[in-house]
Amino acid sequence: MQTTIQSLDYEGRGVTRIDGKTIFVHNALPRETVRIQIKQDKNTFAEADTIAIIQPSEYRREPACPYYGECGGCALQHVEFSAQVSMKQRVFEEQLQRIGKVFPEQILPPIYGAAWHYRSRTRLSIFIDKQDVVQIGYQAKRSKRIVPISQCAILPAHVSGSLKTIRAGLQNIHAAAPKIRLQSVEISVGEQVSVLNIISDKKLPENVLIEFSGCLNKITANQSAAPIWQIWQQIGTRAAEPIAPKTAPTLNYRLPEFALNMPFRAGDFTQINLPMNEVMVSRAIRLLQPQVHERIADLFCGLGNFTLPIARSGAKVVGIEGADFLTRRAMQNAQANGLTNIQFSTADLFATTPQIVEQLGYFDKILLDPPRAGAYALVQALHAPYLPKRIVYVSCNPATFARDAAVLVGKGYRFSAAGVMNLFPHTAHVEAMAVFDLAS
Repeated sequence: MQTTIQSLDYEGRGVTRIDGKTIFVHNALPRETVRIQIKQDKNTFAEADTIAIIQPSEYRREPACPYYGECGGCALQHVEFSAQVSMKQRVFEEQLQRIGKVFPEQILPPIYGAAWHYRSRTRLSIFIDKQDVVQIGYQAKRSKRIVPISQCAILPAHVSGSLKTIRAGLQNIHAAAPKIRLQSVEISVGEQVSVLNIISDKKLPENVLIEFSGCLNKITANQSAAPIWQIWQQIGTRAAEPIAPKTAPTLNYRLPEFALNMPFRAGDFTQINLPMNEVMVSRAIRLLQPQVHERIADLFCGLGNFTLPIARSGAKVVGIEGADFLTRRAMQNAQANGLTNIQFSTADLFATTPQIVEQLGYFDKILLDPPRAGAYALVQALHAPYLPKRIVYVSCNPATFARDAAVLVGKGYRFSAAGVMNLFPHTAHVEAMAVFDLAS
C-alpha cells in the first residue's frame, strides 16, 4: 500500500489518512511517499511500518547509531537535527489547537542545544542470555525485549566509552555471586564524579565492586575532562549507598548565572540534559521576572532547580513538591547556597482543591514544572482573589499542557508566549515553556 505522509505525531510517527482512517506510520516523515504495511488495525486508526521509501524527505538522514530502529531510546535519528526541532514545534502547535483550542500571542524562539552526548542520567536494564552472558541495554521499540548495546552516542563520551567495561564488571559480579539477581544499573554524571548505581535483589560482594571500580577508573584516568567513577549499590527499593571508592566528590551540577551549586544523590530527579537545563532555567527566570517585593511559588519544585534561582532575586519563595526526600534535598541546597528567603513543603499537588489554594495564600507569580500528567487539578483550583498575575509553565507533555492552558485561558489569563526546547534530541519528547498573564 502506497501513501504520502501528511504530518508527524507526538510519538515521532508519520501520519496519513487512507479511506478516511488515520494511520500512524513508523519511520516516515512529512511529505514522503512511502509503501507501508499495516501492523495493527483498529476501528478508528491503524499502525503501520514503512516497507519502502519511494520519495524521501529532504530532511531524512542516515541514523548515526548502529542500534537505531531496534532500540527504543531514540525516535528521530533519521531526521536532520534542526528539522527535528521544527517538527517538534509543529507538534506542539497542533496539540495546542486541537486539544486546547488556544494559541500563544507570541512564539518564543526554539532552544536547540547539542545533538550528541547530552544525556547525564540514564538507566540500563540487565539480563542474562542463554549462554550465561550478562548483557546491558535499552528496551526495544514496541517490545519488552532488551536490546544489548556497547555504545550510545547520546550519553557523555566517557560513559559511552565505558559501557563495555561496565558489562564486563557485571559479568564478574555474576560469576562471583550467580544467585544474586542483577536488575539494572543507573548512571548519574556530575561535574566531578560519575555514579554507577547497581540495583540487585541482594547485597553484592564488596571486594568485586572495589575491583570493578578500579577497572572503570583506569579508563578515565587519561581523560582529564572525565569525572571519576564511584560505584553505588541499591538492594531492591532501599536507598542506594556508595561502595567504591567510599569517599568521592558529591554529585552536583551548577547554575553559574545564579552562582548556584546543586548537589544531588543517585536516584534523585534531575534534568537529564544539564547544559540545556542552564539555558532553560535562565529563560524561565527572564520570563517570570521575579521582584524583591513579590511572593512567588515554585510548584513541583523537585530539589530546587527553579526555586533557588528565583530566590536569588530576593523575592519570598515557596517551593512545594510531592516527594519529601526531594524537598529535604531542596532545603539542604538552599542552606548550602546561603539562601534564607525560601520555604519548602511537601504536598500532593495532584490533589489541589480551592480550599488548599486559599490555605497557601496569594502568590504574585507561580512557576509550574509538573511531570507528564500536567497540573490539571491545580490550575482548576486557582480562583479569585488568589489568581497570580503571571504563571510560567514548563511542560514535558504538549497534550496535558494544551488541556491546562485552556483552563487558564478560561480563568481570564492571556496566553502571552510559548516555545519549545529540545532537551531530548533524537527522541520525540517535546519540552516547552509558556507564559500566562492575568488580564487586567
